[in-house]
Amino acid sequence: MAFSVSLKTNSLIGIVVIFHFFFVSPCFCARKLTSLYQPPPIPLTYHNGVLLEGHLPVSIIWYGQFSPAQKSIVADFLLSLNPRGQQEKLSSTEPSASLWWKTVQTYLKKAGKRKIQIVPSNQISDESCSMGKTLKKSQISELAHAVSSKSGGLTLVLTAKDVAVEGFCMSNCGFHGSDSKKRLAFIWVGNSETQCPGQCAWPFHQPIYGPQTPPLIAPNGDVGMDGMVENIASLLAGTVTNPFGNGYFQGSAEAPLEVASACPGIYGKGAYPGYAGDLLVDSSTGASYNALGVNSRKYLLPAVLDPSTSQCSTVV
Repeated sequence: MAFSVSLKTNSLIGIVVIFHFFFVSPCFCARKLTSLYQPPPIPLTYHNGVLLEGHLPVSIIWYGQFSPAQKSIVADFLLSLNPRGQQEKLSSTEPSASLWWKTVQTYLKKAGKRKIQIVPSNQISDESCSMGKTLKKSQISELAHAVSSKSGGLTLVLTAKDVAVEGFCMSNCGFHGSDSKKRLAFIWVGNSETQCPGQCAWPFHQPIYGPQTPPLIAPNGDVGMDGMVENIASLLAGTVTNPFGNGYFQGSAEAPLEVASACPGIYGKGAYPGYAGDLLVDSSTGASYNALGVNSRKYLLPAVLDPSTSQCSTVV
């Protein structure tokens, strides 16, 4: 079973219905009026299934060429979710990755589950692309199973910018899947830098369609990797709360609306289609972000649905 992060351009057809982000009004007054709109609550139903909880070993397979600097961006993001490593430098109210993760953890508490502690596990680099540079979705599952066989674990399958994956840039930017018999879950996300950055790395790249407003500066200086973190975060929230298709979601189990996918294109307060929201800006680099992490990292993380309000919640 697999669930995906849909392409952001899909919303262009139904932009009146779906709260997405490509079209920007040139009128400042229009921005203010649009930002006042409050969408109706979107409650997610718990279907009494298994959720990921407790110590969660996370393995990574780097499929294709990734530099050490690129790998550290993702590794530091995962470490940033555990609050212990940030408490010495950050207050509980500062916008941090762990504060973002705390909202996701609320779903576990609501279901009577234990809090998750991310435990980095093994990392494997397949630089030669042993299965080729054009992969089917079934091969993503094979790669995930080859990396980890631990029950209750999670594997990230991350593909390089020159690797094509079935559906990538056409119907999704990534997806999460599982093996319910072995209790294994996995997430796949591709580096869209050279294939479709306007679709899967927005707002760090101009959109393919609509007004070509200037893109924001990526906080880690890598459009492809910062875009990957956005999608990894969204899918991680969905995987933890709906790993096997019977957790928290709304709608059809085959195409569920999940914790983060319910809030597409929203990164800060006042967001509306074409505008990511009011974000923090690094004074030295001009980069936009909304969450702090370990090792002085800055990230742009997607809004998630707050179970207490059934509204999209952002860190800033």
